[in-house]
Amino acid sequence: MQSDGLPRRDFLRTSGITVTALATGGSVIFGHNHAWAVATTTLDPHTTQTLLVMTHDLFPHQRLGEQYYAVVVDMLDKQAASDPATKQLLIEGVTMLDSAHGKSWADLPDGTRVTVLRGVEKTAFFTTVRTKTITGLYGNPAVYKMFGYGGPSAPLGGYINRGFDDIDWLPKT
Repeated sequence: MQSDGLPRRDFLRTSGITVTALATGGSVIFGHNHAWAVATTTLDPHTTQTLLVMTHDLFPHQRLGEQYYAVVVDMLDKQAASDPATKQLLIEGVTMLDSAHGKSWADLPDGTRVTVLRGVEKTAFFTTVRTKTITGLYGNPAVYKMFGYGGPSAPLGGYINRGFDDIDWLPKT
């Protein structure tokens, strides 16, 4: 018997993540149709959602789903859990973004959000989120495949022994 609703396994997984996050004072980021979820334990829901939007605005890719950006937010949450200064930096940074127009920065139109980000790009908050997004997004093996990148070559003997011209996404000259 098949149901058109949420499969039991997904329901149980999602419920477990939600209960754990809420019991520890964190928040949960759910993907569309609850296909994925990331539970944060340190950052509040507003900060979590704002960071998710910010990571996407910093490095927008149509072919990448929100779940890849949510991994970055999870990394930021773990860093905030182990370092109170980082937690404070992230909370104050989100407050700074929100204060730019007197309402939630994540609810602003795309162009306005980018303008606000340009105004804070020299801050420690911006640098922290940008750096973690670069390493968390482009260092993710699941993202490699989306861009046709085979991953680091050093564990495979380097490009000299493996071939350096095996990419197919550059135009032929």
